[in-house]
Amino acid sequence: MSRIKKGGALAASVVALVSGFEGLRTYAYRDPVGIPTICFGETRGVKMGDHKTPAECKDMLISRLAEFETGMRKCLASPDTIPDNAYAAFLSLSYNIGTGTFCKSSVARNANAGNIRAACDSILAFNKARAAGVLVTLPGLTKRRAKERELCLRGLQ
Repeated sequence: MSRIKKGGALAASVVALVSGFEGLRTYAYRDPVGIPTICFGETRGVKMGDHKTPAECKDMLISRLAEFETGMRKCLASPDTIPDNAYAAFLSLSYNIGTGTFCKSSVARNANAGNIRAACDSILAFNKARAAGVLVTLPGLTKRRAKERELCLRGLQ
């Protein structure tokens, strides 16, 4: 069951978070590690020279977030018990690193152990990307992870 419904507060929170960090680019470009990317960080099926309208980009983001949510939920023991802010942060992270990586992560392990605070803190570890075979820390990812962690911790006791 999806917790992000089009037009809902949780969906708006995730869309704002992801779009704010990914930025809108209506023409295909290469991301910092050289992957063809378009819209709000979409990489699937993108070829250099591709173009989308802002409306197509927003629809694509909402559709892809729903896909990532489905994948993320499969590796969380009790996804519906996770507070909304943490859920939104986890979904933003999943969208950025992929559900396979998210499902194997310390974030998912800590969440499944019932330790949401530790799961939120674990988000900070995902600030690196592989460029030319070398793992490098990216300032943009460091900033994004700090914001996701901040959202994740908001409202926790």
